[in-house]
Amino acid sequence: MSLFDAFRYDGKHVLVVGGATGMGAAAAELALAAGAEVTVLDIAEITVPGVKAVPVDLRDTASIDAALATLGGPVHVVLCCAGVADGTPGIEKTNFLGHRYLLEKLLAADALPRGSAIGFISSAAGLGWERNLDELKEYLAIADLGEASAWAIEHKHADYMWSKQAVCAYVALEALPLLKRGIRINAICPGPTDTPLARANAGTWLGFGAGYRAEAGVEAATPLEQGYPLVFLCSPAASGISGITLITDAGHFAAGNTETWPADTGAVRFLLGKF
Repeated sequence: MSLFDAFRYDGKHVLVVGGATGMGAAAAELALAAGAEVTVLDIAEITVPGVKAVPVDLRDTASIDAALATLGGPVHVVLCCAGVADGTPGIEKTNFLGHRYLLEKLLAADALPRGSAIGFISSAAGLGWERNLDELKEYLAIADLGEASAWAIEHKHADYMWSKQAVCAYVALEALPLLKRGIRINAICPGPTDTPLARANAGTWLGFGAGYRAEAGVEAATPLEQGYPLVFLCSPAASGISGITLITDAGHFAAGNTETWPADTGAVRFLLGKF
């Protein structure tokens, strides 16, 4: 035993939702390397070696129920990584509502024991959620997945930014209730990351902050570089951290907000709700 063991996952069962590719796949590989038993749920083909692969469609509660029925025991860490881009049918379900439904089913079954942790992948696009907190609370108060989806569509919130703001608000609002049960919840808010999803939307996703990265001499993040903080936040080493949305963007928002990189100050402050 050593002090560094707090960063490891030995004896833990990790459930990665959306772990077929990108940041989710990187997080699954890291959890395996840290000693965990890993189950990956995804609608896409799962090719990560060494994991238990289970198909799931986060837009369909029956599919989620069937996936959960395969777990056969407690889950110590849930990494909520599934995400799709604007224009994808059911985006509000895939990016948030399906994850929430899955988590609430696990909680109702007492399948997340004390000491467990939940980690979401939000986005820099989800920052500034505080300015919409009243409306987000209205949305999050709708327990039924179908009704919440209908609300999002009716209010023109079935989009990427709203789904990521919902993640950030959910993490903040659930931190105390979950901690009473011994469960921590956090999220990372990545900047541009070189994933298959980002490459499919390269002009918008990978173009954002390109000038800053050129000035700093860095590239867009790799999936592994985002997987590291996500896995850390759910490890015992982060036992004092809960309810945060950690910005993992190589300092872009900090530089824009402080006018250290004034070229993006307007965009950054808009996303932060400081306009």
